[in-house]
Amino acid sequence: MKRLNNLPQLKGRRIELRRNQTPQEMFLWDELRKHRLGYKFKRQHSIGPYILDFYCPERKLAIELDGAHHIENKEYDVERTNYLSSLNIKVIRFWNKEANDNIGAVIKIINQELNLLPAKGEVLEERRG
Repeated sequence: MKRLNNLPQLKGRRIELRRNQTPQEMFLWDELRKHRLGYKFKRQHSIGPYILDFYCPERKLAIELDGAHHIENKEYDVERTNYLSSLNIKVIRFWNKEANDNIGAVIKIINQELNLLPAKGEVLEERRG
């Protein structure tokens, strides 16, 4: 089986990104690393050719904080999200402004997503009305 997580060729870039976090990434990481949401998160974790801002392996949830440069990179973001979706990884995105203005609301949305996703290896049962 081909290795997808934290490919060695991306290690230098992952380290660089950790050392040069945006203020918004610092705020969010401070909240996520305290395990208040009940799950372990990794920062600057790579899957395949992509480095994720934050990743919860247990729930297969990727969290991205986007700045203005993402407005011009929509195609790249779509390609990236499609790749991660093909691996059953859910991607949620927030604008940096959202993290600046109301980190509590961002955390609440992340918590809701965590509770909607199945645990790793678990399959959601289809509900019948």
